[in-house]
Amino acid sequence: MFDRKLNMDSIFHEKQEGSLCAQHCLNNLLQGEYFTPVDLSSIAHQLDEEERMRMAEGGMASEEYRTFLQQPSGNMDDSGFFSIQVISNALRVWGLELILFNSREYQSLMINPINENAFICNYKEHWFTIRKLGQQWFNLNSLLTGPELISDTYLALFLAQLQQEGYSIFVIRGNLPECEAEQILGIMRVQQQQRPRLIGEEEAQTSAGRSAAMSQAEMVFGVEDEVVDGDDELKKALALSRQDIDVEDEEADLRRAIQLSMQGAVMSNKSSESEMGNVKSGSQVAGSAAGGQRAGQNEALTAEELRRRRQAYFDRQQQQAQTSIPQQPQTKSSGGSGSVNTGAEEDQEQKPSQ
Repeated sequence: MFDRKLNMDSIFHEKQEGSLCAQHCLNNLLQGEYFTPVDLSSIAHQLDEEERMRMAEGGMASEEYRTFLQQPSGNMDDSGFFSIQVISNALRVWGLELILFNSREYQSLMINPINENAFICNYKEHWFTIRKLGQQWFNLNSLLTGPELISDTYLALFLAQLQQEGYSIFVIRGNLPECEAEQILGIMRVQQQQRPRLIGEEEAQTSAGRSAAMSQAEMVFGVEDEVVDGDDELKKALALSRQDIDVEDEEADLRRAIQLSMQGAVMSNKSSESEMGNVKSGSQVAGSAAGGQRAGQNEALTAEELRRRRQAYFDRQQQQAQTSIPQQPQTKSSGGSGSVNTGAEEDQEQKPSQ
């Protein structure tokens, strides 16, 4: 059984290099590396010389002749562009002829486009080929990443669209040279699951995605500009969140939150309870900055949720080490009277958000 992908790979397709679209158009039409820029330049110089000799027949001292010598070549330029005369002479070597598709002479023949063998199209110094291989049509534009399959039904519509966009279309008449793709596709038709893209389109999308990611990161880190200069705990929390911004492990996230809260507990022994509130506030800001970079986490940890997670983490540590770790029970003050939440009550309350 034939591999459909290998059948597509058998099609010769030169991709765009510089402004050598005329060379790519000819080689894609002939299905091989038949012409080089040097070959086409030689044909262009020959055409220039023939034009010069015709102009000289009117007198080498004439104003028209001197003006002609001062003008640049009309058959090629330094960018790699070649005129229709160069392409026509190049195809004449292979016994091929160009006929203008929308000419009155050709249109009077009432020929269905699918009965032709190939077309070449030109618009604003860009040339590309449309050719039949086997019983299927392909757009061999050098600006595409690969050959594009065209159905028989769509071919006439595609040519009409090109004409509407300003393209000049030429019909290729004559016997094209034999090629591998013609032999393979003559046996088995191919199917194309995904159309090729324009060269550079993927790079542009990748660049756009990278710019969006950078903008998102700037928005997250821009929170640091809103931190009050005198609040060292908030600055420290933001610094920690920036260092660990790429960590996706939930356990690691919990460890950071516990570490910040434990630092706050030590400071509370040395200062007032208001300083402890600053530490918890810093922990919430750190959780918010880190959570902004994770999918599925859009809200900061509240003080109560942080406390429950911390208690659950200590319980797990006790079970794993099978040792008792002394820790002071967490209290909540309500109206001046203290009430104690035991670990069992907190386990019942705890439902960590995933």
